[in-house]
Amino acid sequence: MKKEMVRKYFQAWIDADIDSIKDIFSKNIFYSECYGPEYHGIDQLLQWFKDWNRNGKVLEWSIKRMIEQDNTLVIEWYFECEYNSEISGFDGVTIAEFNEEIKICKLQEFQSKHEHYQPYK
Repeated sequence: MKKEMVRKYFQAWIDADIDSIKDIFSKNIFYSECYGPEYHGIDQLLQWFKDWNRNGKVLEWSIKRMIEQDNTLVIEWYFECEYNSEISGFDGVTIAEFNEEIKICKLQEFQSKHEHYQPYK
């Protein structure tokens, strides 16, 4: 069920589907983006979702793997979007904690450059 909620969340961004967001997160969600912003509570999260989708479109958010332990999922992914007419993409990891209602109550994102290289090859 937790993995389905994460898949539903990623798809909500691709579809710009704000109604799904309301079903996925707890009312007291703490959400920390990979580049610094934090959202406290579902109202802030919904406002960010609306604002972001005015200027952007998620082109891809693909899951590479998920690791589950107790009430926590760790998700490795690739994200690509067009924002203000500029396309960019990066790899990332999400740590998502779920409450007893199987809603996400805490989410932290971490980012990595998509292009990797071997400096000593």
